[in-house]
Amino acid sequence: MDSLQSELETLKSFIAELKADRAAQKEKEKREAWTKYTSLSLVLLAVLAAVATQWGGKFSSRTLIKLNDATFSQAKATDEWGYYQAKSIKQNLYEISRDQLQGKGEPPATLISLQLEKIDSKITQYTKDKEEIQAKAKAYEKDVEQAREAARHSSNQGSEMGLAVSIYQIAIAMGSICLVVKKRPLWYLALVLGVLATAQMVMAFYS
Repeated sequence: MDSLQSELETLKSFIAELKADRAAQKEKEKREAWTKYTSLSLVLLAVLAAVATQWGGKFSSRTLIKLNDATFSQAKATDEWGYYQAKSIKQNLYEISRDQLQGKGEPPATLISLQLEKIDSKITQYTKDKEEIQAKAKAYEKDVEQAREAARHSSNQGSEMGLAVSIYQIAIAMGSICLVVKKRPLWYLALVLGVLATAQMVMAFYS
């Protein structure tokens, strides 16, 4: 009888300890329930960081493309101005020839008149050609400026997006440390940094 009573007491003690352990476990789970939200927030921050990284890469690629466009347009503008100079030289030669003919009185007037007419026609044509070439060259130069401005803008956007990625990385690091040391304030700090990084990403995208 004493042995049975002893076993019952032991069993009661075991059940009591089991209940206490279970209650303590539930209490611990209740206290650390916020860590689940921390994990979810870290996943969200990682996704946003990946999006920001992707956009940063696109802005960098866009910068390179615009710089290549600017270089191409600059080369075309240089060619056009070279062509313009060649036309100017030929026009000057005809103008010199015209001045020389006008100063001569020995050849028949009709012959001089015909030659002057041809020279004037050439000069007029060169003047027209130069105007067209100049217009093309200036259009290419405008393209150069626009491409360079677009490249500067894309470069600035890429830099701003890079800053957002850096802030996201710091936020994720803070959240990871928070899960290890179980310090809720670090999670709050990570959330604040995540909000700042998101604001920075949006500003970079629409800047």
